[in-house]
Amino acid sequence: MVVRIGTSGWQYRDWRGPFYPPGLAQGRWLEHYATAFDTVESNNAFYRLPERRTFEAWAARTPDDFTMALKASRYLTHIRRLRDPEEAVDRLVERASGLGSKLGPVLVQLPPRFRADAGRLDRTLARFPSGWRVAVEVRDPSWDHEEVRAVLERHDAALCLADRRGPLRPLWRTTSWTYLRFHEGTATPRPCYGDRALATWARRLCETWGPDAPVWVYFNNDPRACAPANAITFARACERLGMDVGRAAEPQTSGSLALADGS
Repeated sequence: MVVRIGTSGWQYRDWRGPFYPPGLAQGRWLEHYATAFDTVESNNAFYRLPERRTFEAWAARTPDDFTMALKASRYLTHIRRLRDPEEAVDRLVERASGLGSKLGPVLVQLPPRFRADAGRLDRTLARFPSGWRVAVEVRDPSWDHEEVRAVLERHDAALCLADRRGPLRPLWRTTSWTYLRFHEGTATPRPCYGDRALATWARRLCETWGPDAPVWVYFNNDPRACAPANAITFARACERLGMDVGRAAEPQTSGSLALADGS
């Protein structure tokens, strides 16, 4: 199993000191982040899809082994709610292609109160180019349905696994790879995750997906710099189970990231 571990975004004020050196200009944070992790999930595109030249610049500023996952625009998911997705998907594909070989999976995160519509999901996934990895994060219980699972399997799309104070259902394996997001833990200080919770997730991945499945993991619990600290702890838990983990370590010239205490 090849596990790439990072965080959901990299520009957070709480990270100055614990993760970023106090004197480091914010314009150099991406380069510093890439000394610790070999992947990041970009949330920028969800709020405002960057121009292609921005993606090209991010690619130029990061190492050769770096990948960037991309959260699809809220215009597609929250405003259009997957209706007539062709224009929105085409625009995203054209601009995100500026990442070149550094493009990771695309995350399609659905709204919390958007009830299941397998037809709209099918049409959306069909619009992405062949070979693109797409993960879908559902947040309404109505999506926990075999028809939805069949759509994901047909398009080789991953159900995004998610944790918010515990695993969120469903927990399906729909393709040969997977995508996992950590939103909020219950350790001290909140919203950090404790060692036991992270070790449990590492075992779940190992047992369900096996030793060779590509896995992308992102921590979205950014307050108090919990996310980078938990990402490093999770990497060590995966390594203890024999998984092949990418770059996930203390960044160069940072402070201490030992924050969480609890389960």
